[in-house]
Amino acid sequence: MERIILHCDMNNYYATVECMLNPALKGRAVAVCGSQDDRHGIVLAKSEEAKKYGVNTGDVIWEARRKCSELITVPPHFNEYAKYSKLAREIYYGYTDQIEPFGIDECWLDVTGSTMLFGDGYEIAHKIKEEIKSELGLTISVGVSYNKIFAKLGSDLKKPDAITCIDSDNFKDIVWALPSNSLLGIGPATKKKLANYKIHTIGDVANCSPSFLKRILGKNGDMLWVYANGLDTSRVMKSGYHMPIKSIGRGITCCEDLEDDNEVWRVLLKLAQEVSSELRENKLKATGVQISIRDNELKTAQFQAGTDCPTQNAMDLALKAKEIFQQNYAWRKKVRAVTIRAINLQDERIPMQLDLFFNHEKHRKNDLIERAMIEIRNKYGDDSITMATLMGDLKMKKIRQDISVLPNTMFK
Repeated sequence: MERIILHCDMNNYYATVECMLNPALKGRAVAVCGSQDDRHGIVLAKSEEAKKYGVNTGDVIWEARRKCSELITVPPHFNEYAKYSKLAREIYYGYTDQIEPFGIDECWLDVTGSTMLFGDGYEIAHKIKEEIKSELGLTISVGVSYNKIFAKLGSDLKKPDAITCIDSDNFKDIVWALPSNSLLGIGPATKKKLANYKIHTIGDVANCSPSFLKRILGKNGDMLWVYANGLDTSRVMKSGYHMPIKSIGRGITCCEDLEDDNEVWRVLLKLAQEVSSELRENKLKATGVQISIRDNELKTAQFQAGTDCPTQNAMDLALKAKEIFQQNYAWRKKVRAVTIRAINLQDERIPMQLDLFFNHEKHRKNDLIERAMIEIRNKYGDDSITMATLMGDLKMKKIRQDISVLPNTMFK
């Protein structure tokens, strides 16, 4: 028996919630934007009306207003978004306990075992869609398919307030003519690489040999061939399942542009302390560090490297991040935003292979010092003890972006 998988995507979620909270915004061109004062002045979400003017997520506010002179900008209310996301999932629970979130506004549902109660996949999708609309005042688009990849693709095909069914008999007619980047897992860089080989559609991907795709894309090539041919068998996880953390990061858009290595170093060190605390809380160690640097023209570059040994120590993480930055950033532009991630995580209890040339005693002492500092902060507050280099203006605001990445089961 084929599975019946739904992918429910709440349409223009942030903007739709804002319009529901303030009915005067309905039917208007609305954009939810970050704080201009904190230099997060970009479009986070937009209404259908704003979309018609060409306003895009990621547009700088002035750019969005140039496209649409009547644009109304509102600040985000993340607590409300979390609230309605939870309410939507409670509605989904009425149909199945196999619910896997994909961000705050999207979920996969496996309703294979619910057909005797609620009808076939389309009927269940319709019932959920109408219930979301009547109970919450929101609209969703639903993809119905026999695997997660095509269910996700289906929810993207028709928006807003729509249902698209893709089954094993018709998927080639519906899916294969679509641009390659319509397929989950193909972003701009992969699309460009595929185009170099005259691979432009999902059908082109499907008709390549797996070995060729693996040669040009690595292990992702095998995965994309499986996706394009409708062979994905990844499970929709049951509600309450906690997937292991893949990476932990902290990022910030600085209040003023950073102008030299020392200013970047201080920000990296401060962020690394927060990453370190999260690693310790989750009993994890990093074997790699990744940094993302956005310049004052909003161009982002990403670099990474392995650590000398598995670590959860803030200084280790910060020094590695500094080394990566200095080796890769040419200072053609000032730095606007910085992110540091601990990657390739492992359980802290895994024994460490000693390196003859690594100073393990110094590493152990540094770790003891850091643990003592953490205990002091936990008892007397975050500002009770700090490193001298972090005193003074760091060009950082208090609230930073937490980034914990969970591997999705579809990639297993």
